[in-house]
Amino acid sequence: MTESRHTSRGQGSVTCDGKSLKRLLEAGLAWLDRNHQAVNALNVFPVPDGDTGTNMLLTLRSAYGEVAEDDSVHVGRIAQRIAHGALMGARGNSGVIVSQIFRGFARKLEPFPEFDARQFALAMREGSDTAYKGVVKPVEGTILTVARQAAEAAEIAAQSTTNLTDALSQVVNRCHAAVAETPRLLKVLADAGVVDAGGQGFALILEGMLRFLRGESLEAALPAAYQPLSIEAVGAAMQTVEPGQDWEVVVDFRPGQALDLPVFYGQLETMGTSIQYGEGENLCRLHIHLGKEKRYQPIEFIEALGTVMNVHMENLLDQVERQQKGRGAALGQSPLLPPLVQNEVRPGQIAAVAIAPGEGIAQVFLSLGVSRVVPGGQTMNPSTEQIMAAITSLDTDRVVVLPNNKNIILAARTACEMSGKHARTIPTRNVPQGVSALLALDPDGDVDAIAEAMEALAAEVSSGEITTATREVELNGIQVKNGHILGLANGRVTSSGPDICQVLRDTLSEMGTQDRELLTLYYGAGTLPEQAEEMAEQIRHWYPSLEVEVVYGGQPHYFYIISAE
Repeated sequence: MTESRHTSRGQGSVTCDGKSLKRLLEAGLAWLDRNHQAVNALNVFPVPDGDTGTNMLLTLRSAYGEVAEDDSVHVGRIAQRIAHGALMGARGNSGVIVSQIFRGFARKLEPFPEFDARQFALAMREGSDTAYKGVVKPVEGTILTVARQAAEAAEIAAQSTTNLTDALSQVVNRCHAAVAETPRLLKVLADAGVVDAGGQGFALILEGMLRFLRGESLEAALPAAYQPLSIEAVGAAMQTVEPGQDWEVVVDFRPGQALDLPVFYGQLETMGTSIQYGEGENLCRLHIHLGKEKRYQPIEFIEALGTVMNVHMENLLDQVERQQKGRGAALGQSPLLPPLVQNEVRPGQIAAVAIAPGEGIAQVFLSLGVSRVVPGGQTMNPSTEQIMAAITSLDTDRVVVLPNNKNIILAARTACEMSGKHARTIPTRNVPQGVSALLALDPDGDVDAIAEAMEALAAEVSSGEITTATREVELNGIQVKNGHILGLANGRVTSSGPDICQVLRDTLSEMGTQDRELLTLYYGAGTLPEQAEEMAEQIRHWYPSLEVEVVYGGQPHYFYIISAE
């Protein structure tokens, strides 16, 4: 391998300048993009919201977007802009932690026009330390562990080489070894039979950079570790419409032979994007977005592999327009627009910002005095920038934020810190906690005292969720089968089976419903009102003294979100 002063494709490198760092980031982004579905599939719980890979990908896209048009050769300048872009675009806990790694990395490199293996090691250490400090209770066996071991590997490498390619090679090897060890450090991973998704995503980012330096392809198919979705989950969420990908095609088919998934995906990726593949009883489903001129190619491709049973084809741009109009009727906005404005407060009062996963739930929050609703939830974590925009749009400097999802708490905290206001995050982990917390909202109270009261109320409510399992796994002694109904009580898998009534009854029992007075059933976008009412009647039969309310939530994927008070 020939040695060059700066990074270049296929060559060893002594130093890295700003332009080279931008190319490395682009390579890391490209490799994560090719493999983010494999990261999504590592979700511990078999629920249709394993979005760690997507969150990291969107975070990295924001980071790259910040420097895409910047041709500066000063590595400190580029590193700072990358860190800013990552921070503003950070989504989910994994995305926020990645942004903190970039933040520490950039802080150490700020004064330098370029860096070598030694400075790379110092920057990696600062990135790891910054990420650990940004988490209230760091947990080993996560992306934090992988980042720390990456820093250790960089420090060891810097003692014996000045070549960045060699140093990065040692770092990537250590990262993959650390990822493989995560189940030993975190029991929930071992129980689910997966490695940590965030750690895997971080390792892939660095691996993409290394592949670029070695001159290796960044166009490989998804690894075989990818777990297919259930038939029900394929296409259940609206996908982003990418430029040129203006048609959606869904094909149901019976394969005539076993599919080689990496090859299967590789061929599909030459046609389009947003590819999803699901398996059911003797039936497979393919979902893909592609351009008008290619919209018949997947059908012809599938015909060569098996028997086509059904085809659905729709113009995406028209579909999105209709869906956004539907949302506008309930929310007065599209998720891509600024937060919904209501319940304005005067300067000096306390305003509430809440994240809502559905139109109906948004209306509930607004009725309880929330001033800004940010669309988002399990499958669409809002970015730090979106939450901060809601905070800064308010005419008061006293704000409380309710993330209502455990994967949005870090982004909410970061947004509060960056806002420059006296803003507090109430660490609500689900919608019922958010609704309960709002009962303590007093616009004229002391913000810290109100925040404490809201946290206390949130802790008192018991919550449940009913959805469809997306893969087979054993958790908490419960055997979960792909496509079965899945029940979670207070974030813990409690029941699974083919009968939704039985799963709901088991979940309610685990929630301690027998000791509660009021139960609210928020039904999702895929549940009919009459189905929800029938379920409510069944609950009243099981618990005659319990008051049961039925509310349209509009959340995707989840049949019911349950609150017991």
